[in-house]
Amino acid sequence: MLHAKVIDIKEKKLTLSEAEKFVSSSNFGASIYFTGTVRNQNNNKNVIGITYDSHDELVLKSFKEIYNEADEKLKIKDKSVFIEHAKGYLNLEEISIIIAVACKHRDQAYVLSRYIIEEIKKKTPIWKKEHYADNQSEWLKGNPLINEKI
Repeated sequence: MLHAKVIDIKEKKLTLSEAEKFVSSSNFGASIYFTGTVRNQNNNKNVIGITYDSHDELVLKSFKEIYNEADEKLKIKDKSVFIEHAKGYLNLEEISIIIAVACKHRDQAYVLSRYIIEEIKKKTPIWKKEHYADNQSEWLKGNPLINEKI
């Protein structure tokens, strides 16, 4: 079972409560919650916020592919996965991504959660622009849209 969304943060903030509701089930004995938040330092620069942008359709496609790859590579068939990523400007400490997974056993949940975030970082077309205390900003290296049919 998969829930995957890109959330425009002008309309709504990412919250753990929705993730908890989605993965909660007596079928699973282990749940893992991962949140990524905006931190105040990167590459020796004082960060004050981040703007996230994405190709939403391809992001959702990527999330689904990662979920399906987990079936093949990790052999974890019984699972519940919740993924939401923010789009727009975030201040320090605001949540940019939530990944919640539930599986029958804790080792499966840890492995699956780690697999999902690492694959998202490698494959998903989400870009971020850091805003710095010195009023400068910079787009960081992201994943290009190569060979994708839009």
